[in-house]
Formats: sequence, C-alpha cells, structure tokens
Amino acid sequence: MVGVLTVAWAFFLQSQECASIVEQGRQAYEARKFEVSIAEFERALEACPERTQVLLALGQAQFMAQRFEASIESFRQVTKLDPKNTMARKLLGDALYLAGKEVEAEQSLKAALALDARFEPALYALGRIYYQQSRFPEAVEQFQKVIELDPNNYRAHDNLGLCFDSMYRDSDALLHFFKALDLVQRDHQEYDWAHANLADFFLKRDEYEKAFQLASEAAHRNPTSARNLFLTGKALVNLNKEELSLRWLERAVELDPSYLEAHYLLAHTYQKLGRGQDADREFATFRKLAKTPLNRR
Repeated sequence: MVGVLTVAWAFFLQSQECASIVEQGRQAYEARKFEVSIAEFERALEACPERTQVLLALGQAQFMAQRFEASIESFRQVTKLDPKNTMARKLLGDALYLAGKEVEAEQSLKAALALDARFEPALYALGRIYYQQSRFPEAVEQFQKVIELDPNNYRAHDNLGLCFDSMYRDSDALLHFFKALDLVQRDHQEYDWAHANLADFFLKRDEYEKAFQLASEAAHRNPTSARNLFLTGKALVNLNKEELSLRWLERAVELDPSYLEAHYLLAHTYQKLGRGQDADREFATFRKLAKTPLNRR
C-alpha cells in the first residue's frame, strides 16, 4: 500500500468546501488518524463534484484502518466510474488479498497490467502474491520485470533474493540481496527488510556471526520490528551468548505477544540458563499460541 495518498488535489479546487474537507482528510491520513480520515472523505463524497478521486482516497484510508471489505467496495466503485484506472485496480488487488480473496486479487492485478503492462506497482504486488503462494518462478518473473523498468528498485531485488533463497539458488539470492543492501545503505535508511532477510538467509546456513551483524543493523533501523529483534536474539543464541540474547528475545515477545517462534526460543534459552519458572511460563504461552489459528498478516 502506498504511503501517501494518490489523490489529484487539483480536482477538488472546483469547490472551496470540497477542497477544505479533502485537505482535512489528507492531513488526518498523513497523521495516521485513519478513522478521522475516513469520516472526512465520506463527507467529501457529498460535497465534491468529482467522486472518483475521493473514493480512491477513501479506499486507501479504509485499507490502512484494516477495514478491508469497505476498501474493496470503494475501489470497486472507482473501477466502475473509471475502468482504466490502473491504480484503483492495483489497490483493489491489495485489499482483496488481505481479505483472503487471493484469486480475485490476482485477477485485479492482472486487469491493471492488461491496461498497462509496465505498471510497476501491479507487477510488484503480483510478485508478492506469487511469493506468498510459493509460486516462486512466477514471482521471479514479476520482480525481474520491475527491475527491467527500474534497475534500482531495492524492494524488487530484496524479493528476488527471497525467491531464489526458496528455490535453493544461493548465488542468485546473494547477488540480489547484496544489491538491495547496496541500494538501501545510504538512501533508504528506513528500509530494514533487506538486512533482516539476508540475516535469515545466513541463519539457515549456520553463518551466525554474519547473521548477527545484519540482524542487529535491521533492529537499529527499525527497533519496533519484533522479527528484527528475534533474528538478532536467535543469532546470539547460536553464538552461545544466551545471556545477551535475552533482551532481544524478551523485547520481541513484548512487541508481538503472538510471536510463536520467539516464545519457543525464549523458553529454551531460559531453560538453558537454569531459569525454570520463566521457561515454564514461555512454554505455556507457546503451547497456547500453537493451538490458535493464525490470522493473515
């Protein structure tokens, strides 16, 4: 999902009241007050003569508020009013996927690409769906198309690394992981996934020191990511530094109480350190979570 509204604000200058309401909705969106933003864009539907862009903005706010069924309806209304709106079809695909409607999501993204085969957001989103479905060759094809259009697309390189990792093509995976790292080193300090994904790659290959360096950098970039902290703690456990691992693992389960793997590793680490009561507590949490169906993230 795009982080900034794609609304063409010039459409709303026709009406001072419309422009004022839309601006309030935009400000609320940027402040991540998504319910407020939804209310403002719903008001704008009554005040603005141009509904298409308002519906697109409303759908995005609903998506960010995790009101996926509502966002699906908003994006579908846009596609009816403007059948050639590629962004609406892409965003509809995103919402459908997170609502668990994978077949429809794929169809919506393909419809966007039928309108514009070079539309990068839809290529990337389709690649992500294929990756999540373990359709790795198809995912590779989409991400390679993105890179053909934009050789510096670090997200596509990172995801190619993930695909090739899953296909046991280590040299290709490393090529794209390192390209992603190079691209995000200075210009995209907010992007922590490349470091975390490569850390996970090295953990699976018992290269724990490399994994620790990468995971700790990911945690530095995004200290609110439970996964980053878990990967750092896991590397330390495998380096026989259990005491040091505790603060990382404890913080991981604090940030994400439903993190099954983190609870399990933390339990074993407590056990190894002779902290029986703490280990029992974490094992109990793990067993409880293991019985709970996981929601799509």
